[in-house]
Amino acid sequence: MTFSHISMRNQVDPKSRALGDAAQQPRGSKARLLGRGAGPGGLQLPKGCGRLRFLPGPREPMEPTEGAEGERVVQCPVCLRELPGADINAHLDRCLQAGGAEAEPPSKRPRLAAAPPGGQAEGQPEEARPPAGSPVFSLFHKGRGGGQSPAAAGERSGAGRDEAAVPGGHGCAAALCGESLAQKLEGKPLAERLRPDTLGNYVGQERVLGAQTLLRSLLESHEIPSLILWGPPGCGKTTLAHIIANSSKKNGMRFVTLSATSAKTNDVRDVISQAQNEKRLFKRKTILFIDEIHRFNKSQQDTFLPHVECGTVTLIGATTENPSFQVNAALLSRCRVIVLEKLSAEAMEAILMRAVRFLGLQVVGQGDQHGTPATGSSGKSSEFPVYIEEKALNTLAYLCDGDARTGLNGLQLAVQARVAAGRNAPLNTSAKGGAAHSILVTEEHVKEGLQRSHILYDRAGEEHYNCISALHKSMRGSDENASLYWLARMLEGGEDPLYVARRLVRFASEDIGLADPLALTQAVAAYQGCHFIGMPECEVILAQCVVYFARAPKSIEVYRAYGNVKECLRMHTGPLPPVPLHLRNAPTRLMKNLGYGKGYKYNPMYEGPVEQDYLPEELKGTDFFKERKT
Repeated sequence: MTFSHISMRNQVDPKSRALGDAAQQPRGSKARLLGRGAGPGGLQLPKGCGRLRFLPGPREPMEPTEGAEGERVVQCPVCLRELPGADINAHLDRCLQAGGAEAEPPSKRPRLAAAPPGGQAEGQPEEARPPAGSPVFSLFHKGRGGGQSPAAAGERSGAGRDEAAVPGGHGCAAALCGESLAQKLEGKPLAERLRPDTLGNYVGQERVLGAQTLLRSLLESHEIPSLILWGPPGCGKTTLAHIIANSSKKNGMRFVTLSATSAKTNDVRDVISQAQNEKRLFKRKTILFIDEIHRFNKSQQDTFLPHVECGTVTLIGATTENPSFQVNAALLSRCRVIVLEKLSAEAMEAILMRAVRFLGLQVVGQGDQHGTPATGSSGKSSEFPVYIEEKALNTLAYLCDGDARTGLNGLQLAVQARVAAGRNAPLNTSAKGGAAHSILVTEEHVKEGLQRSHILYDRAGEEHYNCISALHKSMRGSDENASLYWLARMLEGGEDPLYVARRLVRFASEDIGLADPLALTQAVAAYQGCHFIGMPECEVILAQCVVYFARAPKSIEVYRAYGNVKECLRMHTGPLPPVPLHLRNAPTRLMKNLGYGKGYKYNPMYEGPVEQDYLPEELKGTDFFKERKT
């Protein structure tokens, strides 16, 4: 193939024109111009050049082609298609202006397939399309998708859009749906796999993150202040930071995560240095999340002060310790402290039901003959359908003590154990599950999935008060065996020994009192011993004190008398009576002149009893130690 010369609409320098003249080649060869602005077809466009024009000129006669018989054809230097010479200019304009939507990129390898015969109709050769499935891109393509106009992007076929959507959409969904129960239980812990990504899926903490709250409004508007998240383990501190990370990345902000258990001061300085560069060069904000921030000492925490102050970084810290004692006061003044509470039993039930739906289990309610499927049958997930009792979920929600991580991991362990056991010895639960062979997770199995402390004792629930009440009443009833049992029930369940010791100090005065004055000394000594050595060594100290109190004589004389005094004060009408003048202190001359302390009898100066009134005038003769009628 030959062509005479190339004419540029804009001015072309002599060097480029010479290169164009030198590009004339014999028929059958490809023209290639060398210069600046190379296009993907090997055509090099000189600086300042505009549209390309092919001007017909004298050349060797060409044989007729299949696309247009009897016409001379020219190969487009952009898309390398052979077109009639009369249509090459219009086609070239479209190739350049449309961003190469019709252009086929050149390949270093030979073309795999030529255009099908008859693919371009006579009179409309420029409408010929590349073979199906061949990639197209702009002449001035830069990177993936670069240089493509919105119009050109919108002209893609529907099949192309569907194919592009499969890997990120239907493919992932299909892979997730096809995942078996064993695969869902293995690998990452269930608490990590079910961590929500949006505020809409966040469960609990309604007081802080409920509708119309200040923090939720700030997070939804992507105006994130510096925060200190304070709460017990498993209440959602890290999950909230994870949600903020997803939201910030979608809005062009950097989110950097560090753990104070492993990070050093140099790591923090590196992050701050990068944040300064991002802010100065790209006006990009940086959010720094520090997990377990209380592990940083005061000098390490001081590293954040100037950068949080000037807005270089937005600090989000998570801690299980009281920030008033563990976080620098200057840093606290620059952050807002968000107090997260233990999750309620209702919130835990919602979290556990979400896990049940994810695992594809079936919930068996009380009195149900058939399981209620959470997400359909789990027959694809395991050899036998897996059921879980509704009572087991309720028990787990109460015993995990508001810790979502403990609850989910306990559920995971229970289901894993039952599935593994069911493979070897499948259970027959046709009465409840409606199947001849099925796997049933009961309340006892769920308890085994928890730690021992959660099985025996619920420190924050009703069982906490039930056990301490039983201990108190057993000692009052002088039952030393029952007293030891309830003490062990609390200590083995994870109760704080100092809490039990404080209750014993109270018991010493309330129930033993003056019947054995040494009981109070015994209780205080037990408290100090528990404080010195802690568990488990202090358990015998508490056991000694408990048995001593159970065997000691009992007297509530002081306790009842003080109660009568409190009742007298509550029932008094009008202003309280003043202190008698002779009982008042008189440190100054003015007070003495006013009669303060006048007539007071100093008892040690008298050999016998002294008759003197000590109660106000209105209460003379009152005896609080006598049992009052109610």
